[in-house]
Amino acid sequence: MAITYELIKTCKQTGARLGKVHTPHGSFETPMFMPVGTLATVKTMSPEELERMGAQIILSNTYHLWLRPGEDIVEEAGGLHKFMNWNGSILTDSGGFQVFSLSDLRQIEEEGVHFRNHISGEKLFLSPEKAMHIQNSLGADIMMAFDECPPYPAEHKYMKDSVERTSRWAERCLEAHQRPHDQGLFGIIQGGEYEDLRQQSARDLTSMDFPGYAIGGLSVGEPKDVMNRVLDFTTPLLPDQKPRYLMGVGSPDSLIDGSIRGIDMFDCVLPTRIARNGTLMTSQGRLVVRNAKYARDFRPIDENCDCHTCRNYSRAYIRHLVKSNETFGFRLTTYHNLYFLLNLMRQVREAIREDRLGDFREEFFEQYGFNKPNAKNF
Repeated sequence: MAITYELIKTCKQTGARLGKVHTPHGSFETPMFMPVGTLATVKTMSPEELERMGAQIILSNTYHLWLRPGEDIVEEAGGLHKFMNWNGSILTDSGGFQVFSLSDLRQIEEEGVHFRNHISGEKLFLSPEKAMHIQNSLGADIMMAFDECPPYPAEHKYMKDSVERTSRWAERCLEAHQRPHDQGLFGIIQGGEYEDLRQQSARDLTSMDFPGYAIGGLSVGEPKDVMNRVLDFTTPLLPDQKPRYLMGVGSPDSLIDGSIRGIDMFDCVLPTRIARNGTLMTSQGRLVVRNAKYARDFRPIDENCDCHTCRNYSRAYIRHLVKSNETFGFRLTTYHNLYFLLNLMRQVREAIREDRLGDFREEFFEQYGFNKPNAKNF
C-alpha cells in the first residue's frame, strides 16, 4: 500500500493522536499542517525555505494545474515532485471544491460536472474518471476522490442526495485509479451538519477501504462550534489505523481543536492569503502590520518567534515593504505565518507526547485572546 499510518501515542488528557504517515516520498509527523501550493508553488516561498521551516508535506491543486500548465506537461517533466523540485510528500485535491466554488454556471449530473473555466470562460467537464487521470498524471503521493461540495447551509434532502452521489463517485474513483502501488487515494466524508448523513457517508466510504479519509464540507462558513460538534460525532466513525484529514482548516484555534478531536492532517490558504494583506499570526494574537502604529516599531513581528523573519527584520521595515507593495515584504510575512503554524503543530505534537494537550489549549487560547468575548479571529 502506498500510504500507511503509524499511531505512536494517544494523549491521555484529550485523546489526540500522535502519529506518522508514510508515503513514497518520505514520512511526516502528525498532527501536521500542510502549506498550500495551488499552482505547484507555495506563493512567494521556495521549496528550500519550506523545508527549512519544517514543512514535510504540501498540497497542490488538481483543477488549477489541469488548466495551466496542463497535467500532460507535469507528467512529461517527471511528475509534480520533479517539476517543482520538492522532495517531500505532496497531496493533490480532486478539483471538486474549485468546480463548485469558482464557477457560477455549473450543471451537476451523474456522470460529472459541466462548468466554465474561470479564466477563459470555455466549457469544461470534470468527472471522477477525469479527476483520477489528472492526479495520476501529476503523480502526488496522496490523491483525493472527486466529491460534490454542497453549500452551507443545505437542506437535509439535498445533502442526502449529495452524500449518495459522492459515494457513487468514490467507487468510480477507485476503479479509475491507475497507480495504487505508488499513489494513495483518500475518500471524503460528507454530510454537512447532519449526524445521520455523516454516519451514512462514513459507512459507505469505510466499506471501500481507502488508505485514508478526509472530512469535507467544513470550514465553509459554519460557526466554529458547529464544526467542532460535527467533528465530535464524525471522527470516531473513521478507522483508527488510517490517517484523518480535515480539509480547508488553518486558523490556530481550529488546528488545536481539530487535533484534540483526533484529526491528523490539515490544510488551508489562510496563512499565505492573510500574509499578503499584512496580517500576521503571533503568540499574542493577530497583528496587522499595515497599521500606522507600527511605522516606528523596530521590534520583531513576534518576540517569542525564532523564524527567519523575526530574527532579522522589524515591524517598521516590514510595514514599509507591505505598504509599498514590495514582493520581499510578502515573502517575509508569508514565511512568518507558515513558520508560526508549523511550529504550533510541533508544540501540539509535543503536548500530546507529554499528555498535556488540554492544558496547552487553555494556555494558548488565553495568551492568544481566544477566550475574550470579542476576540478577533481570521
